[in-house]
Amino acid sequence: MTTTRLTRYDRTMLRLMNDRRGAAWYATAARRRLAVATHVTLTLAIGGLMTHLFLAEDEPLWTIAVMAVLLLPWMVATGVINGATRGLLELRAHVLDERQSAERSRVLARAHRVTTLLLAAAAVTLLIAGGVAGDAPTAYAAPLLIAVLVTHWVMPLWVAGWLAEDDPADDDVLADGALGRQGRRPDQVAERR
Repeated sequence: MTTTRLTRYDRTMLRLMNDRRGAAWYATAARRRLAVATHVTLTLAIGGLMTHLFLAEDEPLWTIAVMAVLLLPWMVATGVINGATRGLLELRAHVLDERQSAERSRVLARAHRVTTLLLAAAAVTLLIAGGVAGDAPTAYAAPLLIAVLVTHWVMPLWVAGWLAEDDPADDDVLADGALGRQGRRPDQVAERR
């Protein structure tokens, strides 16, 4: 960390993002990737419902209700990914150490490359659809733009969650068979002699 003084907000966020009570949700790479896949699926579902709401001619209020219900597991999945990354993208830069700052830069660079490709694909899709139809598909332009914007917003979170590594083992936890007599470590047994 730098010498910048931490504010109350910084200390609260640091404490929240390093709270290990939910560690079982993201203890393994498979669980972290499941959380990312769940988050992607929920984001797509909410985005699809928003598109339906935007394009529907009548007032489908059921879509608003379903979106509201899907937001709760979406927020839980967001919290799981933030916990797995220890708030890599939520903490301010001056709170991060050198390793975390480098990791944040790496994650943001990868996410930027992915969203750049998605933006190019969206533009090409609209251009091709406009060329085939003889007119630009304006009805789909806004939902597509919103979808790419949301993807741009959450892509760093997805990349960070997907690439997060397992926490290192604690130094004071010993492997099986490493205990000496009467449950003491060998160095403790030598100290008593």
